[in-house]
Amino acid sequence: MRSLNSPAAVDLKSLIRTAAPPGTSRVGSGHRSIQCNVNSSTNQATGISFGSGRARYEWQSACAILASKVESQQQDTQKNGADVVNGHATLGLVPVKDQSTSPLKKPLSIADFSPAPLHGAQLRVAYQGVPGAYSEAAAGKAYPNCEAIPCDQFEVAFQAVELWLADRAVLPVENSLGGSIHRNYDLLLRHRLHIVGEVQLPVHHCLLALPGVRKEYLTRVISHPQALSQCEHTLTKLGLNVVREAVDDTAGAAEYIATNNLRDTAAIASARAAELYGMQILADGIQDDSGNVTRFVMLAREPIIPRTDRPFKTSIVFAHEKGTSVLFKVLSAFAFRNISLTKIESRPHRHRPIRLVDDANVGTAKHFEYMFYIDFEASMADVRAQNALAEVQEFTSFLRVLGSYPMDMTPWSPSSSAGED
Repeated sequence: MRSLNSPAAVDLKSLIRTAAPPGTSRVGSGHRSIQCNVNSSTNQATGISFGSGRARYEWQSACAILASKVESQQQDTQKNGADVVNGHATLGLVPVKDQSTSPLKKPLSIADFSPAPLHGAQLRVAYQGVPGAYSEAAAGKAYPNCEAIPCDQFEVAFQAVELWLADRAVLPVENSLGGSIHRNYDLLLRHRLHIVGEVQLPVHHCLLALPGVRKEYLTRVISHPQALSQCEHTLTKLGLNVVREAVDDTAGAAEYIATNNLRDTAAIASARAAELYGMQILADGIQDDSGNVTRFVMLAREPIIPRTDRPFKTSIVFAHEKGTSVLFKVLSAFAFRNISLTKIESRPHRHRPIRLVDDANVGTAKHFEYMFYIDFEASMADVRAQNALAEVQEFTSFLRVLGSYPMDMTPWSPSSSAGED
């Protein structure tokens, strides 16, 4: 290290040493901050030695030049957007802010890794059945351009949403001909998913068989129990002397026939199922009633925010330890506030199916314990609905809101070919 003859002759590159000398301290990894130590016998400026006879002003000038160089580097850093410490480029570390003035960042949760997608934007929607099922069509109507995920059972669709394998589930709850699908009402109570919407799908049944098969050759018709009941009279009118067997779903029946090459068996399914599995349509629109509609509900892990700017529907379930006598009071809470009910469904209480009533005069009687499901036309954002549920809660031992969601107002027209074949 050479001595400085004048402040202007300072070689600033010599200020950076490969080893950390006395008077320097480490900053970060591989970088040092520069300290100036003054000694009565020796003047040092970060490893720069001065002659014993050098004046103090020379040492002060060297420090001034060094400070000027550091300031210049900081200005270049601000212009270029690069982080530099003591002339060395850093790895772009984020500076630590004063925690007293800026709030701490929220820790990552599982929601950060699987954010809620936009409505219909590549949602993963679970449904029961195989491709070609009516539930798949309902999922496509509820969430256009979604990724439909088939499930072999209704409960698997619930679990797929709970385990983050799917974002939504679209499941049927009632049909205009076959009535309620009790299995899904029980699952709504067992699981903690929320109803976030509904969709009504007109059902158009077809009689499907393998190519070349005629009606006279059929000995068996298979389909979902609901589909078989919805086409019972039409099958009789077609003169088919066949055995009717129930399977898990309509499209699954078509897939089963195609896979096993069953030429004596037909399936009741959709026209899309015929296209997917290479089946021919022997009869089109074989449902007994042209107004055959199935109502599906859309389920999610989180509820939606209720609104009042469009028609909403709310679904609840409740029970009471004293039996069905409380039902009249519950209905009065809605009637008094002019809230229309669209559905009332009762299901036996799974944990307490039987209630014993002891009377000294007439003896012991056994009654069923029921859970009541009610749908009413009002949003939870509506004060009327809030007051009605507050009153219902006084009469019941258990009350749960399954969801408050927009009503499906999509117009539809029944099939004109139903029952004509």
